Amino acid sequence: MNPIENRPAKLPTPMRVVVIGAGIVGAACAIELLRDGHHVTLLDPGEPGGTQAASYGNAAWLSPASVVPMSMPGLWKKLPKYLFDENSPLTIRWSALPSLLPWLTRFVWAGASVARVEATARALSALLHDAPSRHRALAQEAGVPELIVSRGLLYAYPDRAAFEAEALAWRLRRDNAVRWKELEAPAIRELVPALDHRYQFAILVEQGANCVDPGAYVAALVRHAQSQGAVLQRATATGFALQGGRLRAVLTDRGELVCERAVIAAGIHSKLLARSVGDKVCMESERGYHIVLENPPVELALPVMPADAKTGNTSTLGGLRIAGQVELTRLQAEPDWRRADTLLRHAAATYPALAASIGTGAVQRWMGHRPSTTDGRPVLGPASGCQDVIHAFGHGHVGLASGPVSGRLVADLISGRPTVVDPAPYSVTRF
Repeated sequence: MNPIENRPAKLPTPMRVVVIGAGIVGAACAIELLRDGHHVTLLDPGEPGGTQAASYGNAAWLSPASVVPMSMPGLWKKLPKYLFDENSPLTIRWSALPSLLPWLTRFVWAGASVARVEATARALSALLHDAPSRHRALAQEAGVPELIVSRGLLYAYPDRAAFEAEALAWRLRRDNAVRWKELEAPAIRELVPALDHRYQFAILVEQGANCVDPGAYVAALVRHAQSQGAVLQRATATGFALQGGRLRAVLTDRGELVCERAVIAAGIHSKLLARSVGDKVCMESERGYHIVLENPPVELALPVMPADAKTGNTSTLGGLRIAGQVELTRLQAEPDWRRADTLLRHAAATYPALAASIGTGAVQRWMGHRPSTTDGRPVLGPASGCQDVIHAFGHGHVGLASGPVSGRLVADLISGRPTVVDPAPYSVTRF
């Protein structure tokens, strides 16, 4: 499929559109709206691609296989272990547990049956199945094709039994047209010689890709949008001015921005804005951490996810990035850098050559906020209280990969044309 769809020659009537948020989703929305001839203002208080953005700090994977929701059948049995094991991939701060209970209850319920996770996998697949080709096209258009690398993605297991223990997850992938190769130890060693020899079985998803500098990539997309006519406004959105049920302006801490349409693509900060237009969205921050080992003695030919650590390991322009962890706590809570230390321990155990260099080389530590709904699907579509405001947030673990299709869907809705994917599974009314 051509990443830039064939669209009718007649363009819609140009409108003034304010896109709130200049992360990957906001940038993609801006580019697609500009294609349709609209006048676009990107609104964000921070630097596009800066360290404050979730887009900056993810594992940098562009994976059609990321269709498996976090909440799966049987998760409730594992929650007590997660509460007490500091090395587990999911941790919950006890002090925040009362405020998180409504989200946690719906989160567990969303994965309580196979039918529910099958529906979510289908919804995510629609956003992800051609993500690598869409990103290659966007990067080419923005003049940074070198930032997208297509060498596949490797899922490493101690043995075949460990892989088969995740049978449902891989069945969901297979059902959504993800194809892979099974690799035994010699082939694994050839692809990733630095990987510890305890990994004797692996899955290679050849259609996967990765970004070698997500922050620079998002910044380049925003610059490209500006070159096509978008205006970047440094301000914080505080609400909306409505008149007769129609949008008159976006309210900011620096005044009003008069417009006919607005897009909420502000990540975790979208929750309050959505409420101001009639929608109470069950969304919390799944705080993620990463470390970057500068000038490491290990360079990966392709990204790796060790099954025991559940971390995304990717060689980037800044060094070896180890990303992962889900920490549930209050949004304003201080980072718990023990989570980053856990990633460091996993890295040393996964790549023996790192063990000697850890403690002597430079290590960057980062924490950010995945905007996560309870069912793992983003919120895409019109707000309940004003159809002129479009939601485009809540992408959780798949924000980078699903950005291009999300942007196209938003532009289709605003321009009144048939949508690139069915928006129904992402409707805010499901809450």
